[in-house]
Amino acid sequence: MARLWNLPAVFICENNHYGMGTSEDRHSASTEFYKRGDYIPGIHVDGMDILAVREAARFAIDYCSVQEKGPLVFEISTYRYHGHSMSDPGTSYRTRDEVQEVRQTRDPITGFRDRLVGAELAEVSELKAIEIEVKKAVDADVKKAKADGQIGEEELFYDIYENNLEGKIRGIAPWDKHEHKKTQTAVNV
Repeated sequence: MARLWNLPAVFICENNHYGMGTSEDRHSASTEFYKRGDYIPGIHVDGMDILAVREAARFAIDYCSVQEKGPLVFEISTYRYHGHSMSDPGTSYRTRDEVQEVRQTRDPITGFRDRLVGAELAEVSELKAIEIEVKKAVDADVKKAKADGQIGEEELFYDIYENNLEGKIRGIAPWDKHEHKKTQTAVNV
């Protein structure tokens, strides 16, 4: 339908190369997931490269919105350092050495830091100061979030639409209706 109607949509497959605890090679005959859109063009993106992700997003905005060429499929290849869930330590189907190697050679944050320093756009000390500042801000926000009370169920139905034409918002069941409230203006409209 997205291709038929030429919708400006980007379908993203975040590929961390493991479905739960099974490697993609063992659960898929074709691991080129970006090619699965049939008539929708697909692009493989290195999700461990910050600049590649930025450029893919720029391309998608231009292709879908500016040129109005319709939808895209992105396979964003990334890596998961930890297990899939609390019950998955992530060590039964891959070695600690594999995880450590990816962390040392392909980590997006340290890789981008090294590029900035290598291009002489920043000093290590500057970036360390930013890292400390960000960590303090995150810690403060986490503390605030943990101290805050739980939001009311009604807030889950706020700001779904910029211009609500439907009246009440349907919940889980068709008869489960909720008030829609617009509490802020969309930034991309």
